[in-house]
Amino acid sequence: MSKVSVKVLQLEHGQGLPLPHYATDHAAGVDLPAAVDEETVLQPGAHAMVPTGLSIALPAGYEAQVRPRSGLAAKNGVTVLNSPGTIDADYRGEIKVILINHGQEPFVVERGMRIAQMVVAPVTSVSWQAVESLDETSRGGGGFGSTGTKS
Repeated sequence: MSKVSVKVLQLEHGQGLPLPHYATDHAAGVDLPAAVDEETVLQPGAHAMVPTGLSIALPAGYEAQVRPRSGLAAKNGVTVLNSPGTIDADYRGEIKVILINHGQEPFVVERGMRIAQMVVAPVTSVSWQAVESLDETSRGGGGFGSTGTKS
């Protein structure tokens, strides 16, 4: 597994919370904490932007993806609204997580709670080529269920 050096700044309201780290040797993502000063209650159907108290400096050619934590989704119906959220290499602001409660009960976000995970990944930059037509394929323009749901 290759290592990429990423600078992380813990903001004042994130002091005392753990820095991002991998929970296991082969984990793909690091957990992001909630840097809230007081409990935030997400009512069913509600969403909120939750601060993490972290800013990062990714190297050029990389992005960070903010993704849901499977446990929060499975147990509480809480997920990341714009999943995956993309953090570009030139962004230096605070990482915030847009959580939404799809569950039946209010969900309480507490300080230090692991609310999302972040995966750093390489980015491929493309060069767009305007053309008059595209080559034909057996699928053609079919999409959004055009291949069916059964074999």
